[in-house]
Amino acid sequence: MVQLAETPLFAVAAGDTVPPPFSVARIFTDVRLTSLIALFLLVAAAVYLYGVHRLRQRGDHWPAGRTVAFLVGGLGSLAAVTVTGIEAYDTTLISVHMVQHMVLSMVGPIFLALGAPVTLALRTLPVRDRKMLLAVLHSGVVRVLTFPLVAFGLFIANPFVLYFTGLYRATLEHAWLHEFIHAHFIVTGCLFFWPLLGLDPLPNRWPYPARALLMVLSVPFHTVLGLTIMQSKTLLGGDWYPNLHLSWVKPFDDQVTAGGILWAGGEIVSVTMLGILVLQWIKQSEREAKRIDRALDRAEAEERAAAAPAATKITTQTPTVRPQPDHE
Repeated sequence: MVQLAETPLFAVAAGDTVPPPFSVARIFTDVRLTSLIALFLLVAAAVYLYGVHRLRQRGDHWPAGRTVAFLVGGLGSLAAVTVTGIEAYDTTLISVHMVQHMVLSMVGPIFLALGAPVTLALRTLPVRDRKMLLAVLHSGVVRVLTFPLVAFGLFIANPFVLYFTGLYRATLEHAWLHEFIHAHFIVTGCLFFWPLLGLDPLPNRWPYPARALLMVLSVPFHTVLGLTIMQSKTLLGGDWYPNLHLSWVKPFDDQVTAGGILWAGGEIVSVTMLGILVLQWIKQSEREAKRIDRALDRAEAEERAAAAPAATKITTQTPTVRPQPDHE
């Protein structure tokens, strides 16, 4: 069953509806296609595919891996947690919300960065629009927001502010704020991951060792946050979850599961991210070695070319010594 209307789960606290137990099947049956994020995902996919089509029309190559990363890994993962049953239950189970949180802020942005959409745009846009895009990318605001330490601070502070203030309860009560937080997760994730492993020509690109160090530094914060949520004696969202009166789940047990998801998920994604950075570092080193080899080969060829005329000149200018006849 595909739900095209607003999900009734926001009204659960008032006792209007009691949802059935969450299951894998619910992910595929409780589909919601009316959110702004769903519209954004469709538009983003269409624009990206049109750019790839334009490149192929003029005979240019675009790696298929980038297209798969952007559409399947990036937009696909975002869609999996915003238009399916995961979205339908993210105000009912905090563990489901935490899965959504991890995908929106980490998994999706990583694959979006690997899809290199900015590079695709720069290769397909007209000259005027390309200059405008470059001006935006190198503007002061973008330079500040994409500076790794600033992006790192926003990425780390985001969940602490959400879960340990009244903001999280407000997102449960107001659908518009709920959607805004989803977009905020995606944006802060992109700001953090794009300069670290993205292929696009963005400002503030640090060398690979510094990027890896920054990624390692993010791991303890996920661990601390996850353990704090697991050990907390206070429910996130206050009395929201107890007021749902669900007989098939205990709010505190679900919160412990949510903290474990955040802890383990953060470490898994961070380790995966480090692996991607190491692979990119190795490939860059190989490209740099090949570039140096080509430069050395050119220099040697130029030296040989310069030495050849000189050797020929010396040969032609050397006088021929003829033997003198013997006189008796």
